[in-house]
Amino acid sequence: MKDEYLTSSVSAWLQRGRMLRYRGRDVYIRVSGSGPALMLIHGYPTGSYDWHSVWMALSQRHTLVAVDMLGLGLSDKPKDFDYSIAQHADLHEWLISSLRLKRLCLIAHDLGVSIAQEMLARRMQDLSLPPIDAVVMLNGGVFPEVYRPRFILRLLSSPMGSLIGPLMSRSAFERSMHPLFGEHAQPSTALLDDFWSLVTYRDGLLVTHLVGRFWKERLRLRNRLVTPLMQRSVPTRFINGISDPNSGQHMANRYAELVPDADVIRLEGVGHWPQLEQPERVAHLALEFLARYETR
Repeated sequence: MKDEYLTSSVSAWLQRGRMLRYRGRDVYIRVSGSGPALMLIHGYPTGSYDWHSVWMALSQRHTLVAVDMLGLGLSDKPKDFDYSIAQHADLHEWLISSLRLKRLCLIAHDLGVSIAQEMLARRMQDLSLPPIDAVVMLNGGVFPEVYRPRFILRLLSSPMGSLIGPLMSRSAFERSMHPLFGEHAQPSTALLDDFWSLVTYRDGLLVTHLVGRFWKERLRLRNRLVTPLMQRSVPTRFINGISDPNSGQHMANRYAELVPDADVIRLEGVGHWPQLEQPERVAHLALEFLARYETR
């Protein structure tokens, strides 16, 4: 393994959690707070660190549970793993079982939205699984047919991906990040340092093309993933930064079009990471919604 570098902020995040063994791999988890269980499901290409700006506020009302998916963040990044939506969901279900959670709520972002949708689909088929009382979704490909993957994601998902991913430079990564944030909420150099350290940790560039193929799989699973939302199987709020070129205004419009009486909140001037761009507002909107449905 190459020398690993983590920023001081990400190192502090690492120290607040712990490693567990899952199918022979190390996965990073963090659990803290008090109250009803709330699982936070992160996106691509970073990890649970994406929740650092809202963690304190959410933990005042909930016991927070987060895991870095394999191939991402601080967990192992094996080259021989099947980075499918089902496998990512299996990890979260395993953690729910390991922690003996009887019921929970979810907040999910980006790739994590697809994982949450898969978990809801499973519960429509298997009533013995621990109930999910409510879900908050942040920018993600909720309706895959209108998701707009970035050019770099298309390249990484192409046959050239295995060559391009390991050669990605910090400057190229940074150029791909800036357009995802709102015009007046651009990421600081420190945040980009954090992101880059998470992406490159444990030789992450060697698998980023494998992990990033989820958006193609999501299209194949479209009906399975959207059915729980369209049938309103669980109370759901969609908080959407409408300046996100991937899943912004067009995704919010599609959600409102297809889901009866959809709870959609549009955040003006906010991009792909609402929880980082407007953390106080996102935490308030999430907590206010979850309080209606959580079971203590």
